[in-house]
Amino acid sequence: MQSEKITIEASGQRERRYDDACGTALALEFIGERWSLLIMRELVFGPRRFGEIRANLPGISANVLTQRLESLEEVGIVLRYRLPSPANVQVYDLTDWGREAAPLMRDLGRWAARSPRHDPRLFMSAASAMMSLQALVDRTRSAALSVSVAFHFPGEDFVVTVTGGEILVKRGVIEAPDLVFTGDTMAMRRTIYGKAPLVRDGAGGTLVLAGDADLARTFLDLFALPAKIA
Repeated sequence: MQSEKITIEASGQRERRYDDACGTALALEFIGERWSLLIMRELVFGPRRFGEIRANLPGISANVLTQRLESLEEVGIVLRYRLPSPANVQVYDLTDWGREAAPLMRDLGRWAARSPRHDPRLFMSAASAMMSLQALVDRTRSAALSVSVAFHFPGEDFVVTVTGGEILVKRGVIEAPDLVFTGDTMAMRRTIYGKAPLVRDGAGGTLVLAGDADLARTFLDLFALPAKIA
């Protein structure tokens, strides 16, 4: 019996099937195609328009993105709907079951970041940057901190809340956060993972801070890239 069967559908999409009862094999049938898991990553923190998803996945074509969204919708991972007025636009979102894969994506990202081939200088979407915080937080140290942090990226806003050892992330803004960071995802990486000095003017391509510097440093020290494998 072949361990893998690949058939070509009339639509031109490749359908992957494994002769294996393991749930991991079934998961790969659902999300094993290129781009599928990254599309899910972009939807972890809420619905996105087609153009917003594509803008955050450099290299994907409109045709492939359409195919992947249709495949993920067919198996119950993604749903699409229209936002009410005044937005009145079609968006894609994860189903409740699809969103259950978020911890798996974070764990997979943390695992792969230990490879010497991981290059933190490459493009990173805002959703990916926020997911990295949840993946790379020191949960023991975070248990002693309670803070709300606003991140303002170009065109996207997020709120990070640390409380009781948990780190929660959501899209949007809040009134009077304890800290505010403004910049792009490269500035975020230099500041948080590169441990660049805190600034109030964006010097050196780092995040611009608004708020107490000592509290900000305590927050930033919760995060670190994992050690590389030998």
